[in-house]
Amino acid sequence: MGVDEQTTDAAATAAAAPEETTTAATPASSHRYPIAPGYRVNVRTGPGTSYRIVRTLPLGMKVPIYCQKPGERVTGPYGTSNLWCNIANGQFISDTYVYTGSDGYVAPRCD
Repeated sequence: MGVDEQTTDAAATAAAAPEETTTAATPASSHRYPIAPGYRVNVRTGPGTSYRIVRTLPLGMKVPIYCQKPGERVTGPYGTSNLWCNIANGQFISDTYVYTGSDGYVAPRCD
């Protein structure tokens, strides 16, 4: 599953999936969290790999986390989790690709 979060030609041609609209909350601070070294992570419209890819984060990117919510269970470089991070309005990445220093929530739950 975690391989799907890494950019591949197959991922770029994935069929459209259900979309989810989420209003991102204002972050409590301007803290940005680093993406796992060596990974270009797919950003999706919802908390799962069946959601449409809207963009791919470049290597070395740091992201804000506005809110988090449970979704599809994914395995990545930082373990296995069903937690997804909202990094922009309607844009999610698996928490397993973000170094937050925690296995749990570091931001409020998304509505």
